Amino acid sequence: MPTPLSAARTTLPWAVVAGIVIVALSMRGPIVAPAPVLGEIQADLGLSATAAGLLTSLPILCFALATPLATRVIGRFGPEIAVITCLLGVLLGTVVRSAGTAPVVFAGTVVIGVAIAIGNIVVPVIIRRDVPWQRAAAVTGAYTAALNVGSMITSLGTAPLAAAVGWRWALATWGVLALGGALYWVWLAQRLRGGAVAAPSAGDPTAGGAHIGRIGWLLLIAFCGQSTAYYAVTTWLPTILADTRGLGAAASGATASLFQIAAIVGAFGVPALAARTPAWVPAGVIGLLWMSLPVGLLVAPEAYILWSIVGGVAQGGGFTAILSIIARVTRSDREAASMSARVQTGGYIAATFGPPLAGALNSVTGGWAAPLALVLVATIAYTFGAVGAALAARAPQPAR
Repeated sequence: MPTPLSAARTTLPWAVVAGIVIVALSMRGPIVAPAPVLGEIQADLGLSATAAGLLTSLPILCFALATPLATRVIGRFGPEIAVITCLLGVLLGTVVRSAGTAPVVFAGTVVIGVAIAIGNIVVPVIIRRDVPWQRAAAVTGAYTAALNVGSMITSLGTAPLAAAVGWRWALATWGVLALGGALYWVWLAQRLRGGAVAAPSAGDPTAGGAHIGRIGWLLLIAFCGQSTAYYAVTTWLPTILADTRGLGAAASGATASLFQIAAIVGAFGVPALAARTPAWVPAGVIGLLWMSLPVGLLVAPEAYILWSIVGGVAQGGGFTAILSIIARVTRSDREAASMSARVQTGGYIAATFGPPLAGALNSVTGGWAAPLALVLVATIAYTFGAVGAALAARAPQPAR
């Protein structure tokens, strides 16, 4: 006789997958939404350039600092309530950020960052619990793709909305996505109510405690490299192209957007490759693609469009590969949350230092070779950690 959990996993997989995609649409858009109208916000609130930059960097810092809170919320109230809390927090923060003076705007930004931190941790838990491990990589790819689609929609839509109704209403409008997502998850939580705490099925390839610890450290190295490279490139690629290739703001911004859009290819490419090759192959391929971005911009900068696309594929695939390994090797919701929290805390702390360090290297050297070398080191770290974790996940464990 099927258990409630097995029945839920049999009858509701697409509902859960849809829920994961819906929550992802609200987990990156609120961060990038201020960027297209940063000048208007700065002028309206009387902010310095540094203070205005905090509107996009504060949430990343919150990802790291709020991870312990996220873990407690998941452990005490369960994954479904954690997702609903994430989405309602994003909605609240979006509304607060769109109203009042500068301190109120920054307070709303912090609320958004804390809320998304909960989502960052809980999604791998839900994938591990509700998705058969054979499909975990594909669902993680859909999640990663939805993150980038949400960013793209918000980036493209905020400026036209601001021109029509002002920046405050333009930013507030994106709260509709979070509201719709929260309502969906309230419904889904009702459908899933009564399911037992998940345990891996007999065929699931999980790892023992010491083995899990080694994989976790390797994934931490990988995510530090992934996050440092991603946020450094996201922050500075338009400026690099403007300085080295003489592109105008529109052209450099359009080229840099390819770095974001191409992530969708990587997000779906990793599970497709993983289904046909050993587990370390996708991680290795993504690592090579990642390294080609800084190397290409250094040795063949005239092909900057190619390197932007290749780097975009890598950043989408890299994120998918890391979360897929977490979902595959952990044995319980608690273990998945713990590993996800540890890996993402370290990665996002590293990410907060990546962009300013790259900028400082540019200021000291007067060029972009040193910042690109920093990105190269980060991508090497990703490759080492991701390939090592993939190999360790497949390695036989000592008899106990």
